[in-house]
Parts: sequence; C-alpha cells; structure tokens
Amino acid sequence: MALRPPLPRTVRTAAVVCTLAVGLTAASSVLGGTPGDRPAGPVSLSAAGAPAALQQVSADGLAGRISALQKHLRAQPKDASGWSGLGAAYIEQARGTGDPTRYPQAEKTFARSLAVQPRDNDEALAGRASLAAARHDFTSALRDADKALKINSYGQAAMAVRIDALVELGRYKDAYAAAEHADAVRPGIPVFTRLAYVMELRGDPKGAREVLERARESATSPSDIAYVSTSIGQLAWGQGRYDTARRAFGTALRAVPGYLPALEYRGRTAVAQGRVSAGIRDLEEVVRRSPLPAQLAALGEAYEARGDAAKAKQQYAVVDTWITLARANGVATDLDSALVAADHGDVKQALKAARAEWDRRQTVHTADALAWALHRNGKDREALDAAERAAGPGYRNAAFLYHRGMIEKSLGDEKAARGHLADALDLNPGFSPTGSRDAKAALKRLGGAR
Repeated sequence: MALRPPLPRTVRTAAVVCTLAVGLTAASSVLGGTPGDRPAGPVSLSAAGAPAALQQVSADGLAGRISALQKHLRAQPKDASGWSGLGAAYIEQARGTGDPTRYPQAEKTFARSLAVQPRDNDEALAGRASLAAARHDFTSALRDADKALKINSYGQAAMAVRIDALVELGRYKDAYAAAEHADAVRPGIPVFTRLAYVMELRGDPKGAREVLERARESATSPSDIAYVSTSIGQLAWGQGRYDTARRAFGTALRAVPGYLPALEYRGRTAVAQGRVSAGIRDLEEVVRRSPLPAQLAALGEAYEARGDAAKAKQQYAVVDTWITLARANGVATDLDSALVAADHGDVKQALKAARAEWDRRQTVHTADALAWALHRNGKDREALDAAERAAGPGYRNAAFLYHRGMIEKSLGDEKAARGHLADALDLNPGFSPTGSRDAKAALKRLGGAR
C-alpha cells in the first residue's frame, strides 16, 4: 500500500466545499444554532475516540505529524503501531478540516497495521473503532472497541470509543455503566467528560457539572484545559447560562488560541446575547476553517433571520454538497440530512432520512429529528410519539422542547404547547436565532406571556 494512496476524484469536491464556505462567509453574517442542533456534549461526534493530545494538534502540527509518520513508515514498514498512529492522524485531519476523503486512507492504514500484526493489536482495533464512530457506524465502533478491550482491558482509547458508541446507539444505561467502570479503572479527563455527558443525557446536569469541575481540577496541559473548559461552557450554554459559558470559552481560548469548539460556542453565545458583531467574527472563522453541516446550516439560518434568503440558500447548497461528499466516503449522514432538509429543503427527503437514521440507532437526537421531520410532513400524531421518546431519558434540550411545543400546537393541545414553548425559552432563550423567534411568535399566538 502506498503511503499516500491516490485520493478519489471526490477530493476535488472537498476543495469546492471548503472554497464555497470561505467565499460564502466572507461577507458579514450571524451564526447561531439550528433548531435541531444539540449543544455539543463534552464528547461530540467529531472528537469521538480521538486521544486528547491529538484532538488539540494544530492543522500545521498535524500535517507535520502525518509527514513524519509517512517518512518513518517508508523506513520501517513493519511498525504496526506507526500505521495505527498514521490512521489516527488521518481521522483527526478529516475531523478538523471537514474533509471526509481522509477516512478511506485511515481505513487502509489500520488494515496495514493489522496485516503487520494480526494478533494482540489493540491499537489498530481501537483506531478502527474510532474511524467507525467518525463515520457514524456506531455498531461497528462498539464491536471493534470490544475487541480491543479483550486484548487490553485498560485501553483508554477503546473505553472512550465504547462509551461514545453506546451513547450514539441510545443505550444510555449501558453507557453510564461503561463510563462508571472506566472511571473506576482509568480515571482521567477523557473518562470524566464522557461520564458528564451521559449524566446530562440522563437528566442530571448538576451531576454533569460536578464531574466536569472534577475534570477541570485535574487538567494541567493547555490542551486538556481547553477541552474541559469548552465542555463546561457547552453545558452552561445549553442551559442559557451565557455569562458562565462565555468565561469558560475564554479560558479555553487562552489555553489554546483558535481552539475551534470554544471559538464556535463563544460565537453562538455572543449571538444569543445580542452581541452579533462579535459572534460574526468568531463564527465566520469557524466555518472558514471547518465547513461542517451543523455550522453551515446554522449560518444559513442566521442569514434567514436577517432576511437574506439568497445567502441562506447558498449555505444550504454547501451543506448538500458536503453530505454528498461524505456519503461517497462512507459517512452515514442521514441525521444531518434530516435536520437540514426538514427546515430548509425537501421535507419528504427529510422524513426518509430521519426514518433511516431511527432504524439504525434509537437515540434522543434521532427521535427528535424524526419527530420534527414527521411534523414538517403533517404527521403530527406520529411526531408527538417520537417527541415523547426524545424526552424519555430525562434530557432537557431547548430545541427538543421547541419542536414538541410546535407539534402540540399543530395538534390543538394549546396548554401543552404553551408549556413546552415557554420551557424552551426559559431553558435557553437563544438556542437558535430562527427557532427562538418562531417559538416566541407561536407562544404569543397561544396567549402565552413572552
């Protein structure tokens, strides 16, 4: 296998996506969260399973690491660990740039590692699990994480991916047990942040904060400080505690200037507080560097909120292009497709995508996406069932509450609709520039004071 396998023709599409995103964000714009966008937990999909140190490597540093590994492997092609390290670096490069064409390269390097060392190669199996998680194939991620842990029961990367996979398969009780086990045998920041996120999903934000504070006390390196502080800020943002969130993101960015998750949520916080110009500066930089669907769709919604439909339409076109590219490189994108299309595209396709995602994994997020897509197709009785499933574990998310309130309004249950719309705005009044606006308008029509 070549150290630099020829990239598929779709890599040119990746370049187009990045170019479009840069061009479209050059003008002044407001970026906020889409109604279906969840506050990223301490462990978002884009970071699932990646070693903490690798997550914080700059783009230039990561390129240098890849180059060094390639040079090393030309001289030492039997280094199984080196091949695994190269695969992990390719995954992180894909996550950082929004270019999924690196995933097939990562797949080949893990295969090479396993060919060199077919037995007792937990590094390659954990890396392959991380790749599967990055592609949203959480069943495969769980399978490979379990295989890695059979070889090395203390492997922190495999334990982390296992927790992430269980979460993303909607197995929250099992995820909590896995996180508690990992905390008992390998306590540390990757485990603390995952445990906190599972607690949040199970309706215990207070417990999640306590675990994250514990993680902050143990964070010493700049990368760990940035990672944990951002997790604290995201949790606070999701609960509308914007001043706390802003301070946490500031801490993260002082530790690692330009750290994208903190930059994104500092921008979202600024927009939510009405400091639109400050939010624009941060969020345009995020989209310029990492044009991923949630951020692109959010930018489109922000243009809509300003009344600029043409620019909004351009953003959604970029999302469509990215989704096409991602699917060509093995990434399951039905949740992304459903959330964007339900509000900004073909609602029938949104429902098709949401149903496909629900068939694969039954999580609070897929239940919410299905509920919203059903509502947008006029199937509100089914939509309410899905919205109730989204609320089942106890997770409180302003976008979920907004969706449920709008569904209940369509069904004529005005009392329930008023309650859930008010709850959404009380929990996180700036959860989305357009969603918040629509929630306020609906609540006013229902006679709710807002």
